[in-house]
Amino acid sequence: MSSARSGVVIIGGGAMGSSIAWHLAHDPNFDGSVTVVERDPTYARASSALSASSIRQQFSTPLNIHLSRYGIGFLRQAKQRLDVELGVREPGYLFLASPAGEAVLRANHAIQGGEGCAVELLEPAALVGRFPAISSDGVALASHGTANEGWFDGPALMQAFRRKARERGVTYLDDEVVGLAPHAVTLRTGRTLAARTIVIAAGPWSGEVSAMAGIALPVEPRRRSVFVFDCREALPLLPLTIDPSGVWFRPEGRLWLAGTTPAPGNDLPGAPLEVQHQEWDEMVWPALAHRVPAFEAAKVVNAWAGYYEYNTFDQNGIVGRHPESDGIVFATGFSGHGIQQSPAVGRAVAELIVHGSYRTLDLSPFGYERISAGRPVREINVV
Repeated sequence: MSSARSGVVIIGGGAMGSSIAWHLAHDPNFDGSVTVVERDPTYARASSALSASSIRQQFSTPLNIHLSRYGIGFLRQAKQRLDVELGVREPGYLFLASPAGEAVLRANHAIQGGEGCAVELLEPAALVGRFPAISSDGVALASHGTANEGWFDGPALMQAFRRKARERGVTYLDDEVVGLAPHAVTLRTGRTLAARTIVIAAGPWSGEVSAMAGIALPVEPRRRSVFVFDCREALPLLPLTIDPSGVWFRPEGRLWLAGTTPAPGNDLPGAPLEVQHQEWDEMVWPALAHRVPAFEAAKVVNAWAGYYEYNTFDQNGIVGRHPESDGIVFATGFSGHGIQQSPAVGRAVAELIVHGSYRTLDLSPFGYERISAGRPVREINVV
């Protein structure tokens, strides 16, 4: 077997693909080559570069909790591991539930408590006592993560994974995949790469890439707008807050970020990567002004749009080998959670490739087999 054939080709050089490359390069038992194919070396459209870059433990799926638990520890050690400062801040997440959503919040809290998460439930009076800037109007219950949740510099994490992987000998090609077979990748420049393992980590475009090999993968790009706004009144540090309406907000330096899930009919796959300013006027600002009275005078100063790599099947990641072609491995479909889970998934996929099985965290529940079998793993807390 040639050295090229014994190597790994990773399609997609964002945070996920570069994390896998970095973990492979750091595994002393791996002696093959690693090539990452990235069609957009500027990362102008990469989800990793356009993410709000937050991390939380408050999931309804234990495996997602485990992935992010490893992630927060990795982020704290980024200086030692990747020689980068990620500006990690941990004020927590704050989920607000209406009376209709209270039972779900309590059920999620029970799961999180069983996994040892530092999460407290707050009745309306306690919510206002803890966070006086937030109105409890319409809130029946709140869930606040008191540790291990917050936000960080996601683009810096992605670039650090890439930089350190290259220092370890990983090759990055500025090219585009136009053909895919179980052990071969054809590039737009005409070159063909042979490999023992091909990893599909192409983010929102993973479904399109998989289709080249005749594989149906339920992953598509879904546009999300992020608004940067100013508030005249100085407010104390607040958690990343998710309103019952679905609108979220968090501080970013002296400014604030906010966004929401598009309205039904306006969440089409592959929509142009353009900011939907009407979302601010019709959905985001009204919810902000209602929840935080000081935000009534909020003024948008910037905005951007990015893609979720949206898994239409169950909004959870798709990780592991294709059941009928062990030469193809998936690491995609994280539906907005990819950058926070990239350290743990990168470690797991590297273990799978090098050792033939997961060693530290079993991601088999997120395998492709559940899709063909029609067994979704439902994540209720999708933000």
